[in-house]
Amino acid sequence: MNSPVASSHADASAEAPIFAAANAPLPVLRVPLLDRERQLYAYELLFHRDGGDDQALLQGVLGAITDGALTRLVRGNRAFLNLPLDLLPVDADVLAHQPRLGVVLQPEVAEDPGVMMRIEQMAQRGCQFLLDLGTLDPNATHTLGVLLQQVQLVRLDAARLAPEVLAGRARDLHQRGLHVVAGQVNDHAIFDRCAALPFEAVQGRYLLVPQPVAVPVLTANRLSMLRLMGALHESNPGPVELGKIVRDDAVLSYKLLSCVNSAYFALPRQLKSVQQAAIFFGVSRMRNWVDTMAMCSMDDRPPELLRAALIRAHMCEGLAKATAQGDPEMAFTVGLFSLLDVLMCAPMEYLLTQLRLAPEINDALTGRGGSFAAVLKQILAWEAGELTKLEVTPQRIEKLAALYLGATQWADQVYAGASGKKVQ
Repeated sequence: MNSPVASSHADASAEAPIFAAANAPLPVLRVPLLDRERQLYAYELLFHRDGGDDQALLQGVLGAITDGALTRLVRGNRAFLNLPLDLLPVDADVLAHQPRLGVVLQPEVAEDPGVMMRIEQMAQRGCQFLLDLGTLDPNATHTLGVLLQQVQLVRLDAARLAPEVLAGRARDLHQRGLHVVAGQVNDHAIFDRCAALPFEAVQGRYLLVPQPVAVPVLTANRLSMLRLMGALHESNPGPVELGKIVRDDAVLSYKLLSCVNSAYFALPRQLKSVQQAAIFFGVSRMRNWVDTMAMCSMDDRPPELLRAALIRAHMCEGLAKATAQGDPEMAFTVGLFSLLDVLMCAPMEYLLTQLRLAPEINDALTGRGGSFAAVLKQILAWEAGELTKLEVTPQRIEKLAALYLGATQWADQVYAGASGKKVQ
């Protein structure tokens, strides 16, 4: 039966035009900054350039600001545009009417009087700035001191600064009344170092990196979830069997049906049981939904980590469809489970022995290769802003941009449905 959700979502390319410029999807990536409770503090908006038309990119960004598309992308949360100096919005009024959107600045702007005048004007109109100081001494020059008076946030490179230097600068900037952000926090050792310092937020790949554990110790909730997933993937159940596996978890069943029956998916009729849903969508699709709802129930994990897993799942599925690289539903599982070790706080190899997934999925998740591994590799390169290392064509960048924009919308809606929180 055909429906708007015959896949995990309608084709992502159908959603892309709300972000488009000159019929091309805006190549934007949202990167979270998390506070001490690992809740969202703000997003940084990065743009893949790769030798493209900068003027078209600028027009796309300005258009997305004006029509509210960027605000929707970040769900109304605070966000900072990271654009090169020559692409900073010339019209300060564009940002003046978007109080939740700020701009990332590089230290060299302090040496340009014309740009400094623009920054001062924008600051007077309420625009917020995040100065990416990196490893530079905030007291290095007089002009840098002047720039610091115009910004509200300063980001330090926590990976490259010596621990004692990082601590001294964080405290100094904090005492000046500035909000300090730890950047390049790409492993848990750096994160632990930053935890004792006066940082308002932390940013880096650490969120997606598993913590090393000598012996995996799973909570009762996680063990239950793992058993559920194992039963779903090991026995290849039909609709009736799938319904029986899930029905004992009343909360999961409720969330599952609430999500698939939500207005966002516009079903022609209400589905009243998991068995009905499995018949309507197909067992493989419904198994993916059960996996998704189960993972979203992990309320002790950072929401942005869960959203990242959902975005990967949707993008892997879409890319597998576009390139005919294996079954899209298996690709969805690869993307969703690619962060399972981080979510479960246990080694991937250990978790896979409990799940008994298809060999193609196992190979992708353990880095052994296969068509799904190639799909996941492209998604991870997009996520890390490293597409140039793969020599990806402009056409593929457009496709990834469209997939990503669709995936963020889908992930935000699904997470909201699973957690009972309204999407802003």
